[in-house]
Amino acid sequence: MSFLELTDVTLKFGGVTAVDNVSFSVEKGEVFSLVGPNGAGKSTIFNILSRFYTPSHGEITFEGKSILTKQSHEIAGIGIARTFQNIELFHQASVLQNLLVARQTHRKSNPVSEILFSPFVKKEEYRHRYAVEKVIDFLDLQSYREKFISGLPYGVRKVVELGRALAIEPKLLLLDEPASGLSVEETQDVAFWIEDIKKVMGITVLMVEHDMHLVSSVSDRVMALADGKMLALGTPGEVKNHPAVIEAYLGGSEEDGN
Repeated sequence: MSFLELTDVTLKFGGVTAVDNVSFSVEKGEVFSLVGPNGAGKSTIFNILSRFYTPSHGEITFEGKSILTKQSHEIAGIGIARTFQNIELFHQASVLQNLLVARQTHRKSNPVSEILFSPFVKKEEYRHRYAVEKVIDFLDLQSYREKFISGLPYGVRKVVELGRALAIEPKLLLLDEPASGLSVEETQDVAFWIEDIKKVMGITVLMVEHDMHLVSSVSDRVMALADGKMLALGTPGEVKNHPAVIEAYLGGSEEDGN
């Protein structure tokens, strides 16, 4: 049984088939990327995994158990975290506060003990703060710790979004276009972080990305999609050079970057 497995997943919106009988598996400890042109169904698959959508047909298992019985607010609790294409942060809160929000999944205290600020709650707060500070150090966010999101550059906000997902301490991390809008240097940083997320933190990564240079540098396997259907599955080199993939979204040249 694979770590994450999608079997014959189909999602229809009225007469439009957004995801068409897609099957793939992600093994524990790998970086698996979904690539393809806009409208290929990549983010729709992420939204199904996040339980925002329910497939019309098919099954999805995570660690051997179906996730289709879960609601969206339960997904973090089973060990799946994600980032978003459009940054979803609390703009009038600090970086630290945004990361602490992610620790809600791990809270074990009750409202009464929190009001009384019992010794157990104090211990819990220390544990959550320690976990968040580890993420801040990992992503080099120390200088931004107390700054409001609203005053930060776009690239730093993207890093904070990644940090919030990591603060959940996931087993599976869904990265939705982590390099979107970033400079070349910032994208290189993302590549280094993904490698460390896999090797140092031991987190499995499923990524949607248009930047083929990033995909090629960090991915163990890649699946290409177009019009909701799978075009190719294999190593980054195999998929990048597949004739159907080149025709679909590399503009007929394997040297294209996006």
